[in-house]
Amino acid sequence: MKILIISDTHRKDENMKTVIAQEKPVDMLIHLGDAEGSEHYIPDWVNPECRMEMVMGNNDFFSMLDKEREIRLGKYKVLLTHGHYYGVSMGVEGLADEAKSRDCDIVMFGHTHKPLLTKMDGVVLVNPGSLSYPRQEGRRPSYIVAELDQNGELSFKQKFL
Repeated sequence: MKILIISDTHRKDENMKTVIAQEKPVDMLIHLGDAEGSEHYIPDWVNPECRMEMVMGNNDFFSMLDKEREIRLGKYKVLLTHGHYYGVSMGVEGLADEAKSRDCDIVMFGHTHKPLLTKMDGVVLVNPGSLSYPRQEGRRPSYIVAELDQNGELSFKQKFL
């Protein structure tokens, strides 16, 4: 199973369309917030059988998306959140604690516009960065492709445009 993980596209959709075209077909697309209305169009850009998992970000003022979601990916329980409720711009410890308190193995978040793949206190933290306004050194638009194998194991690959 191929999973495309993106965040913080902020209605500047050209890079997102490029990434979707490059990575198609995908089995699931996870958008971690701040789509700013583009969530209505993304299903038209991916292959028809693609499962969509999206959460609301701090700039999704009129969105009907959930603030957070818990999903299963293989043997893993995953928390999807934008991250702003947990102060991720100041550090990810609170988010890791929240994920652990919910018995989540993985937490995926956005908000910082900086890619991150790390493990903290037994929880894998995944941030794809931003396709529209990257803030990490070099400021390259970024995203993550995850692969779920037949044994239920997840692997992550950070990618840049």
